[in-house]
Amino acid sequence: MTSAHLPQPLLQASAIAALPEAVFVHPLNPKAIRHGKSLGDETGLHHIGIHLVRVEPGHDSTQYHVHQAEEEFIYILAGRGLADIGDQVVEVSPGDFMGFAAGSLAHSLSNPFEEDLVYLMGGMRLDFDICDYPRVNTRLYRRGLLQNYTALDIEQAST
Repeated sequence: MTSAHLPQPLLQASAIAALPEAVFVHPLNPKAIRHGKSLGDETGLHHIGIHLVRVEPGHDSTQYHVHQAEEEFIYILAGRGLADIGDQVVEVSPGDFMGFAAGSLAHSLSNPFEEDLVYLMGGMRLDFDICDYPRVNTRLYRRGLLQNYTALDIEQAST
């Protein structure tokens, strides 16, 4: 493959600003609405996803969850949010970093403040993952684009 057929590895700030935002509403939490730009897709990354994410005031980033196979991270760029990690809720602000190993603490972000919360989010893109949503008693099995939500029981949550 020649370099003419490869995606450009550099996205300058002006190109990122011009990218359209995709809106994602979490299927288990209608208050979880995030606006994102997939920087990884734009640069041709296949094994990791990198997203510039914006959460408006009064919204959540996602449903409180933990991945059993994939790792992910969040780096706060602007605004403030509340990080719900395990049994703690902590205010986060620009420069704060969160890294979640597979099977670690369940987590989510919310934005109860008056300005947008903006962060860089990244993670693995495995073909298969299991994601638990303990507060809504749900487990997601994902293989590629296929998703299956089931009831989460206590034995599953502890494995």
